[in-house]
Amino acid sequence: MSDGVKDQLSKTDSKLPNLAGLGRDRLRALFTEFGEKPFHADQVLKWVHQRGITDLDSMTDISKSLREKLKTKTQITLPVVVDGFLSEDGTRKWIVEVASGSRVEMVFIPEAARGTLCISSQAGCSLDCSFCATGKQGFNSDLTVAEIVGQLWWAVKELGGFSGELERPISNVVMMGMGEPLLNFEPVMEAVNLMMEDCAYGLSKRKVTVSTSGVVPAIDRMKEFTEASLAISLHAPNDELRSQIMPINKKYNIAMLLESVRGYMASLPDKRVPVIEYTMIAGVNDHRQHARELAELLKTFPCKINIIPFNPFSLSDYRRPSGSSVTNFRQILQREGYTVTVRTTRGDDIGAACGQLVGEVADQTKRSQRHKAKAESNRKIFDRADNLAVTADRL
Repeated sequence: MSDGVKDQLSKTDSKLPNLAGLGRDRLRALFTEFGEKPFHADQVLKWVHQRGITDLDSMTDISKSLREKLKTKTQITLPVVVDGFLSEDGTRKWIVEVASGSRVEMVFIPEAARGTLCISSQAGCSLDCSFCATGKQGFNSDLTVAEIVGQLWWAVKELGGFSGELERPISNVVMMGMGEPLLNFEPVMEAVNLMMEDCAYGLSKRKVTVSTSGVVPAIDRMKEFTEASLAISLHAPNDELRSQIMPINKKYNIAMLLESVRGYMASLPDKRVPVIEYTMIAGVNDHRQHARELAELLKTFPCKINIIPFNPFSLSDYRRPSGSSVTNFRQILQREGYTVTVRTTRGDDIGAACGQLVGEVADQTKRSQRHKAKAESNRKIFDRADNLAVTADRL
């Protein structure tokens, strides 16, 4: 990409509306405010999100006078892809620079029947879940709507979608990249709705998924904003263990979380169930008793369960579970009637596997420094959780 194109896409004037980050309703209201016909919103959406055009002069079905007005009163700016990596298994990772100066990561996972894009919502994360590399980076900033949707725009562009030479369609988008999506609530809601907009990307509501660690008040609000699918990062079958590995559980416990999720799923117009994400960590939450507890916990909670074997990274002394542990865990849940999938590790050779995304975050919390110091001291953090797990497995 030329420097000129980078400058055009990355230069943001916060005082001007960014057409790349406005959904249909907001665009229609903007054109009405300008004294123009609202249908121009559909034209702009199609040019930017279906054809990949960011140059107003190229939008030939819009009058020249309106284009000139838009040049002075609006902008079209997107984040910039500064680097890309291709895994041996076909997974792609791109490094995206956002306005704050931080760099976030997005990952495309090609599969036989679908192509899934994992998108970031924040530069860093404030929640500090113990098994996630992003949390160890601390937190810098929320991403704007254009910076979130811009990741999908860039992925479509890089994969040849705008030129009609798409290698594999992006059929699914998951908000499972860097950050906690529901702590950047309104931009994320607007972004996922824009992804599902027929005049933009037209993705199915079933195939755009917001993943959350359990921000209960935000889950309660979701029903007023979107009909996207929902995934819950649970990772433990009881409050004591979950609070050790996910500090947010101390504020919103499992009972509160599941009740909130029930309310959101009941608000959807179709029959859908949430996905329960469970990262298995050797010696922490991977024993047979944990599986039995999980089955009991969810027995009246319709859901699918996705097991994610832990992916190691430098600032953690956690270990990946054995294949037999994963198999035993899955079989216990299946015998209880659950639909269980095991996420295949993809892109770990380029640091693109689940839990490995780190980017470059100008950490405002200084957390990254603390974690590096702790790692250097080579002290094990969760001995008590390990002991609890071993004791439970002997029952």
